[in-house]
Amino acid sequence: MDERERKGARGRRNRTAGPQKQRPDRYAQRPSDGDSGRRRAVRPGSGKKRSSRARRRRRNAVIRWIIFIVLILAAAGGFLIWQRYGASNERADLEQYYELDQDDEIAVVINNEVVRKEADASSGESEPSPAPGKVYDGQYYIEYSVVRDRINSRFYWDPNENILLYTLPDGNVSAEVGSNEYTDVTDQKSADYTILKTEGRTAYIALPFIQQYTNMEYEVYDEHPVRAVITSEWGEIQTAEIKRDTEVRYQGGVKSPILTDIKKGSKVTVLEDENNWMKVGTEDGFIGYVRTRLLNDIHEETTSREFDEPVYTNISKDYTINMVWHNVSNPDANGYILQSIAQTKGLTTIAPTWFSLADTEGNITSLADSDYVNYAHQAKLEVWAVLRDFHGGINSYDETYEVLSYTSKRTKVINQVIAEAIEKGIDGINLDFELVSAACGEHYIQFVRELSVKCRQNGLVLSVDNYVPQPYNEHYDIEEQGNVADYVVIMGYDEHTDGSYEAGSVASIGYLENGITDALKSVPDDKLIAGVPFFTRLWFETPKTDEELAQEAGTEAASYPDKVTSSAYGMDEAAQVVEDAGVQAQWDSETMQNYAQWEADGGTYKIWLEDNQSLEEKLKVIKSNNLAGVAEWSLGMEDPAVWDVILQYVN
Repeated sequence: MDERERKGARGRRNRTAGPQKQRPDRYAQRPSDGDSGRRRAVRPGSGKKRSSRARRRRRNAVIRWIIFIVLILAAAGGFLIWQRYGASNERADLEQYYELDQDDEIAVVINNEVVRKEADASSGESEPSPAPGKVYDGQYYIEYSVVRDRINSRFYWDPNENILLYTLPDGNVSAEVGSNEYTDVTDQKSADYTILKTEGRTAYIALPFIQQYTNMEYEVYDEHPVRAVITSEWGEIQTAEIKRDTEVRYQGGVKSPILTDIKKGSKVTVLEDENNWMKVGTEDGFIGYVRTRLLNDIHEETTSREFDEPVYTNISKDYTINMVWHNVSNPDANGYILQSIAQTKGLTTIAPTWFSLADTEGNITSLADSDYVNYAHQAKLEVWAVLRDFHGGINSYDETYEVLSYTSKRTKVINQVIAEAIEKGIDGINLDFELVSAACGEHYIQFVRELSVKCRQNGLVLSVDNYVPQPYNEHYDIEEQGNVADYVVIMGYDEHTDGSYEAGSVASIGYLENGITDALKSVPDDKLIAGVPFFTRLWFETPKTDEELAQEAGTEAASYPDKVTSSAYGMDEAAQVVEDAGVQAQWDSETMQNYAQWEADGGTYKIWLEDNQSLEEKLKVIKSNNLAGVAEWSLGMEDPAVWDVILQYVN
């Protein structure tokens, strides 16, 4: 067969042979552009495989998207967790931390406390106080009020006369502004730096000069910001060692800004425990927080420094003091001394009210009388003349401040009193200033120091009168009085006065007990004398009218429904008033006094009596506390029989 026949035969065989196994193609034939309208030829089974592969691709794509989303969510969650719990690398602004505003200001850290600028409440202004530290010509200085309040309270700055004082037992150390020369009692000395700098009425004292008279140590760190780190308190502290390099943060918590980095092995002072964080002080003046688990070997240490503190010697009597105040208001009263003391028993000391401030220039009035002193000495009594502030004429806190805030005026007062005491043969001075404001406090206690020096030099006993300790009279500083004076007297009376809004005892037993307890926290018992009254007050109460209540609306007085007035009576007079009223006084176990009350004259009379019985209860408290003695206000107001009671407790 020719070629065409062979082909035809093959074609016929193919058409008649039935189904034949065909070789599958890998891919279905794709139509050309011209075949788009025709059906594609697909090999058998290829559609199922393509569907399976598509599903797998879709499934894989979904899985990839899920993984991607999970990773995104995990990253976001991790970021949020880090934001909440991760440690911050933010650094604190140290100038803001130490409150430094000017280039010449230095940070001051005293006894592990950063000294901040505070508003001056006394002036009524909201302006912050001066910078606590400054640098002048390479020398470091601390502002006076910081020195006085935090380092050494005996430094005293007189802005009126531009003089710095430090009182030693034998006299003052004094320095003037801008000089390196100073006087140490009587010796002229010099330093290799300017001792005192001022800006207006603000004074800055050189650090080495402060240290010269103070049991303190200091270190200045010159790296920015410059810091003066001062230690002036000694005793028990808690310390620890840092386990590894870490940070000291402003507050407890990893998000708080970092104050400073601290190395492994560094020593810190532990100040407060706040669960997982400890407040610590570093040696270079940062006060902040570290994790508790990073502290090692937390233990107690005793710190100390060798320093010779000045010793203020005192005159101490070897007997229990029984002093009575004698209210002398004119020269003629001095002539009644023998008559006044005739019935007393066990008395050791008499304190006539002889000296008082006469004006704001530092002059005094004097009723001192040498004959009076001689008669007292013949009766074996010492005379401790009373020096008071203003009585009669001028009677104001402002005038007392005007005198005491000038060094020259204080000196003038002291010199006159000492001269009078020496001339009249007086044995001691009893200081009784009751018009001292809080602003005058630092000037008053400086006056006490300076007066103590002059009394000590002239063999005069110095006693200082005080109200019972209360927050409002803290500026009298009875602790410092106890250091420099011979005796501190607390007046255990005037619990209720003529200015009180309600009737009450002049001197309940609780008032005296609390006063003694509080005073003994600052003054040793062998220097403390308790004052008791020979007088009481008769009170008269009437209900306030609606008009009176309306006038008092918004005031403290408005909370008291009754109007009260009172008059002071001595022991015998008060007993006579009760008798005349026809009532019987009853013992009040709360006040430890006999109490009487009656209706008359459209109101209610009330009286808490001072008598032998009430006074004995007070003397028991004084004796049980081993005090130096008792003082009574005032001579002539007592029932003579009371001296037998006093004698039992002071003999």
